[in-house]
Amino acid sequence: MKASLKACDVVIFGGGGDLAMRKLLPALYHLDMDGLLAPTTRIIGASRREVSTEEYQTKIRAALDEFVPSSIGDEKTWPRFKERLSYVSVDAQQEADFSRLNDHEVGGDNRDVVFYLATSPDLFGSICTSLAAHGLNADRMRVVLEKPLGRDLVSSRAINDEVMKNFSEQQAFRIDHYLGKETVQNLLAIRFGNTLFEPLWDSAHIDNVQITVSETVGVEGRWGYYDNAGAMRDMVQNHLIQLLCLVAMEPPGRMDADSVRDEKIKVLKALRPIAGANAYTKTVRGQYAKGMINGKEVKGYFDEEGSNPTSRTETFVALRADIDNWRWAGVPFYLRTGKRLGQRYSEIVIQYKAVPHSIFSDESNRQLQRNQLIIRLQPEEKISLTVMNKVPGASEGMNLQPVDLNLSLTEAFNDKRSPEAYERLLLDVMRNDATLFMRYDEVEAAWKWVDGIMSAWSQTSERPKEYASGSWGPAASMALPIKDGRNWHDY
Repeated sequence: MKASLKACDVVIFGGGGDLAMRKLLPALYHLDMDGLLAPTTRIIGASRREVSTEEYQTKIRAALDEFVPSSIGDEKTWPRFKERLSYVSVDAQQEADFSRLNDHEVGGDNRDVVFYLATSPDLFGSICTSLAAHGLNADRMRVVLEKPLGRDLVSSRAINDEVMKNFSEQQAFRIDHYLGKETVQNLLAIRFGNTLFEPLWDSAHIDNVQITVSETVGVEGRWGYYDNAGAMRDMVQNHLIQLLCLVAMEPPGRMDADSVRDEKIKVLKALRPIAGANAYTKTVRGQYAKGMINGKEVKGYFDEEGSNPTSRTETFVALRADIDNWRWAGVPFYLRTGKRLGQRYSEIVIQYKAVPHSIFSDESNRQLQRNQLIIRLQPEEKISLTVMNKVPGASEGMNLQPVDLNLSLTEAFNDKRSPEAYERLLLDVMRNDATLFMRYDEVEAAWKWVDGIMSAWSQTSERPKEYASGSWGPAASMALPIKDGRNWHDY
């Protein structure tokens, strides 16, 4: 890959925090290792703490040792990467501190600048206002906004509006790291780069779509934060809905940011509202209790430090979504996500309809399975297509068996390191390519749909249904597709 970028300053607010150390700086290190950073690109950490650049570099070296084992003993990339690193003490709530960025010559010599806001969303507005007050909002300067963007439509709009007072929509990059995964991008390649799938990508051929994001971890010491968010806000409103949009969108006229996002917003506007009584037939919410995961007993939600036993925050959500347009009329989209489930994985399952008439014997009919396209996002990234095939042998009749045609990205491109999602997304910001980022109207449309469900939940005294850790959620979630004569993929 060629380093085609021009010089850029990357300023990370919250530069000493967990996100920066675990994800952002390792991603930038990998980009440097792959030759994708211009020689004079700088990386500048910014936070309240008064530390020297040397101390900051030492902290990053320790983080790389922990999160990028291949960097240990690296005598080629690290010296170059270290020279890029510097630190500026800036209190996000003190506008005067932002003059230190000018003193640091951020954006000097007409360099592009990326301001990555790895802070609480409550600070997004004040940071952008202070940047603008110091002339740090020119067209060549961009701002990256981490989720969550609010906890409902009203708060999300307040954050976005304050950012938009100081930066244009073209300068704002609202990040969802799921969209940087290789298999998510491959979904677009599969649909729009081949003649095989797109002619069969509609209600005439697809029976249902399932999107699952399953976690085995609990709240991991973040009870206070998580209880203020919950699975609906933390996962459904952004990750799962974005995946749904990529599955359901129409072919864009071209592969550019606005063309892709124009098609995604059409999907969001076609989502059938789930409100009132519908929320109890189309959704299931749960809270994890004690249970066993990988042979070990784990705590329940109310056993976690800082918990409040009156909480009605959901740690699990399953729902049926319907898209009211010609392509998807009558095709249910089943979404589910939860903590402390039986296995960690994320996948999209496209379940095709049965053949209209089987020519095989009764015995083979009983074996006949429907075709499935399975797009696995994590822990491994792969795509498989299940087809029916004759079992080899000379026995009487046709003995059929499902066979998976697998594309493992690791095996297919064994000479290529699969980049982390943040690597691709940071590179896109530096290239000023917003295709994989959310536009303001996308965020608003997603919140409107989610708010309808949350409002219906708030108007009842019913608590989330309890489920044992290590299970697949409340029993009612298993029944959600069964009511429609279907099953979850793993059942």
